[in-house]
Amino acid sequence: MNDQTMTQAKPFDPAAHGWERVEGHNFGELVGPIWRRGDPHFGFVAAEKHANHIGIVHGGMLMTFADQAMGMTGRRATDDKPHATIELNMQFVGAVQIGDFVEAHCEIVRMTRSLLFIESKLKVGERPVAAASGIWKILAEA
Repeated sequence: MNDQTMTQAKPFDPAAHGWERVEGHNFGELVGPIWRRGDPHFGFVAAEKHANHIGIVHGGMLMTFADQAMGMTGRRATDDKPHATIELNMQFVGAVQIGDFVEAHCEIVRMTRSLLFIESKLKVGERPVAAASGIWKILAEA
């Protein structure tokens, strides 16, 4: 190693790039913060707390993020009606490194009176890292 100072890349700052922080509560706050830029785009900065035993982002975190992003997309589409995930499918196609900014691009494929069918593509930059699809049950209002 030489005497030159090694500098690391500055972490991505979502707020400086037009993203707004989603107000989290309960479980969502534990895994976040999650960021939104319009609908249906969501993101999170991969932190050490998201790492698995080999030092990359845990697949469970990517599933949680996809579920959160698709759920928020569903809430907006139903005028904020409550709903619950009844099925979630995930395909992992690339590793996510600590420090990466992961984006979810969500799309409602179909909506009935009682169900939402939603898909999401997760990317780091232009690189796909996962794809998700799921079904949400729209619940009766309390």
